[in-house]
Amino acid sequence: MIRKLTMLLLFLITISSYSQEDAWIYLIDKPNVSSALANPISILTQKAIDRKQNHNIAIDERDVPVDEAYISDLKTKAGITVLAKSKWFNAVHVRGTEADINALSVLTYVDTIDFANKSLNTASRSNAVIGKTNIEDETINFTYGNTLNQVEMINVDDLHVADFTGEGITIAVMDSGFPSVNTMGAFQRLRDNNDLLDGYDFVDRTSDVYASTASSHGTRVLSTMAGFVQDQFVGTAPDASYYLFRTEDSSSETPLEESYWVEAAERSDSLGVDMINTSLGYRVFDNANYDYTPADMNGQVAFITKGASIAAEKGILVVVSAGNAGATTWQTVGAPADSPNVLSIGGVDANGNYVSFSSQGGTAQIGYQKPDVVARAGSAFVIDQSNNITQNNGTSFSGPIMCGGIASLWQAIPDALPTEVMDYVRQSASQYNSPDDFLGYGIPDLALARSLGLDEESINSYSFYPNPVKNEINLRLPSVIRTIKLSIYSQLGQEIYQSIIDEVLTTIDVSKLSAGIYVMKLSSESNSQTFKFVKE
Repeated sequence: MIRKLTMLLLFLITISSYSQEDAWIYLIDKPNVSSALANPISILTQKAIDRKQNHNIAIDERDVPVDEAYISDLKTKAGITVLAKSKWFNAVHVRGTEADINALSVLTYVDTIDFANKSLNTASRSNAVIGKTNIEDETINFTYGNTLNQVEMINVDDLHVADFTGEGITIAVMDSGFPSVNTMGAFQRLRDNNDLLDGYDFVDRTSDVYASTASSHGTRVLSTMAGFVQDQFVGTAPDASYYLFRTEDSSSETPLEESYWVEAAERSDSLGVDMINTSLGYRVFDNANYDYTPADMNGQVAFITKGASIAAEKGILVVVSAGNAGATTWQTVGAPADSPNVLSIGGVDANGNYVSFSSQGGTAQIGYQKPDVVARAGSAFVIDQSNNITQNNGTSFSGPIMCGGIASLWQAIPDALPTEVMDYVRQSASQYNSPDDFLGYGIPDLALARSLGLDEESINSYSFYPNPVKNEINLRLPSVIRTIKLSIYSQLGQEIYQSIIDEVLTTIDVSKLSAGIYVMKLSSESNSQTFKFVKE
């Protein structure tokens, strides 16, 4: 009996030793940084360089690709398969046994190793895996036709009437498959206008992004923004330009898909895209050892969330579906919707009422609101891969509906920074003054958001961002105003800060203020305005 137990133990140890694990290998440096930064056109497109300059975004070490010599050397190591890479994190996603991966730690260019299997880094966790698109796959039996409600709800139709249809805005769509987009009639307008720019399948490593037919989720997502069927269907940004990237493998759920997403975000940045739309979310995996928990949805843990935050830092406006876990034990938003730097979109029905499946804000999001805003997710109109107009449930569709709407808005206020655009959207929403964990700030009025943006550009208006704020407020003055008095008051009306501002763009340090709501008053010789802001 003892011998049998010993043999069983040895067998289990052997199985464990040879099981395949995923890990991120963080590298210590990039030897070619100086030369690359001295010649940025060698690592970025001109459009990307121009976008960064327009938004005062520095080109830095994160824009430099991972050193190919390091990658080549990793590929030669016993038992190691290199699957993805990230220049932003200077990391390589590998697969191998725990022993083979740990053996990489002796390499002089390896900084740290982070296993996706949390039990190898911290305590193990387990949750039941559910199909992430089950809700959205259930079909429910310039005239907008079917899309009138979901377009009017956020008032993007007023922008369209004013000829703001997303033209000049470039959107990267990350999803699980785009079959028939290159042939179906609903995207003929997109092709005729040369707005279907390019694509790449990071899962199968092919430039034919339309080849995979395993999922049509991306086709339906794209239709809410770019679809056009005369007198029957109009997307929220029919004249924007689109890159399509397949980063989701619908046949499995692994941390590798997070790395694919970050790769696609990095390529989007290099191409100079203005916006990223993603209707993907990550919570639990096929291997329960990789699972996140609701407490991890704090904007700091998930690899994809950290990547989405960097994309925002790089000047990209990232729009993410909140998720469909509202009626489950998980309940809160998934990654990367938990990032405080992205705009997370929850869901309502045709009447503007919360739909129970829409993921909610939670206790993990300390000091910031999730979801940010909402759009129609209940029985939303989409176009499937067979060119049929149909209805699907899911925040996978409220997200792109809003993303397209914001593209049309941004066309109308092109000088606004991404953070400013996000603030205008929040400020225009139906419950901006009383947000909750179900609807966030509520349903935006994008025509009102445009007015807010135009008011900021007028001679009697000022612009400040971000809001909520952690450490610093960026204050922008109209160019014709030379001097203003700035005062900050507590909720009790006590003046706690005063300064004279005489520069167009000024940074105000509020890091020492306690968390709470404050009033900022800006006064010039001819005008004064007050604003509320939230200190996190």
